[in-house]
Amino acid sequence: MNLSESRVNDIAGSIGIEPGTLRDLLADAESRQYKAGEYLFHEATPRLWMGVVEEGEVEIVAGVHGSTKRLATLTRGTAFGEGVMLDDLPHSASAVALTDVAILQISRERFDELRATNPEAFYRMVGHVARRLSTRLRDANRQFAGVGPAITATWRREHDSLGEREIPDSAYYGVQTLRGMENFPISGIPLSHFSHFVRGLAYVKKAAATANKELGVLKPERADAILAACDEIIAGQWHEHFTIDMIQGGAGTSTNMNANEVIANRGLEIMGHRKGQYEHLHPNDDVNRSQSTNDAYPTAIKLGVILTLRDAASALRELRAALEAKGEEFSDVLKMGRTENQDAVPMTLGQEFSAYAVMIGDGIRYIERAGEELHEVNMGATAIGTGINSPPGYSELCTRHLAEISGIPVKLAANLVEATQDCGGFALMSSAMKTAAVQLSKICNDLRWMSSGPRCGLNEIHLPPMQPGSSIMPGKVNPVIPEVVNQICYQIIGTDVTVSMASEASELELNMAEPIIAFNLLFGLTLLRNAAVTLNSRCITGIKANKERCLEYVRNSIGIVTALNPVLGYERSASIAKEALATGGSVYDLVLAKGWMEKEQLDDILSPEKMTEPRSI
Repeated sequence: MNLSESRVNDIAGSIGIEPGTLRDLLADAESRQYKAGEYLFHEATPRLWMGVVEEGEVEIVAGVHGSTKRLATLTRGTAFGEGVMLDDLPHSASAVALTDVAILQISRERFDELRATNPEAFYRMVGHVARRLSTRLRDANRQFAGVGPAITATWRREHDSLGEREIPDSAYYGVQTLRGMENFPISGIPLSHFSHFVRGLAYVKKAAATANKELGVLKPERADAILAACDEIIAGQWHEHFTIDMIQGGAGTSTNMNANEVIANRGLEIMGHRKGQYEHLHPNDDVNRSQSTNDAYPTAIKLGVILTLRDAASALRELRAALEAKGEEFSDVLKMGRTENQDAVPMTLGQEFSAYAVMIGDGIRYIERAGEELHEVNMGATAIGTGINSPPGYSELCTRHLAEISGIPVKLAANLVEATQDCGGFALMSSAMKTAAVQLSKICNDLRWMSSGPRCGLNEIHLPPMQPGSSIMPGKVNPVIPEVVNQICYQIIGTDVTVSMASEASELELNMAEPIIAFNLLFGLTLLRNAAVTLNSRCITGIKANKERCLEYVRNSIGIVTALNPVLGYERSASIAKEALATGGSVYDLVLAKGWMEKEQLDDILSPEKMTEPRSI
């Protein structure tokens, strides 16, 4: 990062160190490039560096379970991650690139070196960092306090076709949402748990209002208020008012009305009215104009799934890169391959990890291809696909605006009647998730096998120790990270059955079971993303090879006899293997003793290094 002399002096003075010390730190820093949407680091992963934004913008977000809170936006020249100087605790938030960014990174090791060589300068910097973090903590507390539920001092009365109800005046939802909250206390997981889904609802409502305004069926001032409210929701505001349980009856009507009511009541405030004064902006007549739950809801699900899929794919790419790096690192580590848990033929540990990287790449490809199938939407279908209560041209116009607003290349389905009742795209997405989970779980199975021991197992690799493994057996350390990822994969595999049955549940013109489909797809992708982040940061990057143990297995294995087949034939090779197994002798010594091959030829054929790839004999 090119800083002027005066800028370096100012920064150095503000943190109490010499300008030369600061220049040395910056000179040792590494500049890294990140694409828009790429994560710089994830919440709960180890702190490895402090960064300075050279170019672009970075967003700091908290939350790893589908619902995230935006804490800050960092611009050029902003420092972050200073906590690396204070302790070895994991990150308390995630950093994601809003645009293509360049980040100047100063490693933990460089700060450790500064502490050892110049403790006075180091601790001056620590004092400055502590003050900054205290200010940030205060600001974060205020932000979280500001979005919390207000104390209810007043109430308003709203009505629907079933009668009147009192609503807290602090609530942006309305009477139909209240009824849904009372009817569906099922999972305890509200819509707000999945922020991408809430944004998907806002994208749909904004696109619909824009099209309705252009077609002259929605008053401009009402449309503008809807657009402004939607923009706030897209930016992360008001999500806590999306209170309906994800699992619900009614084919998503409660979800759709929750969105309609929040947008209407926020829009009313923007127009200068009080919540509930629906004569000025109505949830059904205005926010839901030209729509039905049966087109707005499945479209929002698709958008939410696609956005969540991007997070999962990004985390899986990072995992794939880590496995590829281990493939390179272990390229010279000879080990025995195994089939059906029996000795097979030699290979390298690098070949094993490279194969895992390919599996993860396959999983990424599967879910991204399935995601493309969700680009087809049925906006304008309204109730059953006939387009009743929507003006001519609305379907095409709304879909075009939806693509522009969301940045997702959605397109209008060719047959809206079919698109309203068919959930095949959701079933395909679930199947792709299941396949990715199957592959990921297989990798974790292998990691647990190869790390088994340490004295009485394979002990070919060492996983990083994460926590004590037993309340009764001292010194035991378990492979807890592969274990938890295995279990996540079982959950995703199991939910595929649910999504398959729910997709099949469509009857005549509508599928009533879309809520359970939405929940399982969004939850499964969130789990997949978190599994990839955890496996990568807390396991793969810290794996060490036990080279000596791996080589010992190769040298003592009868599996190398396979290489003799082209010369001795299968029958004689099998007899050697049987005799070696019975006597405890080596394949090498037995072949020489029988005079079946010369030593020079045998040394060449049985060289383990030459058995890890094709060769001519």
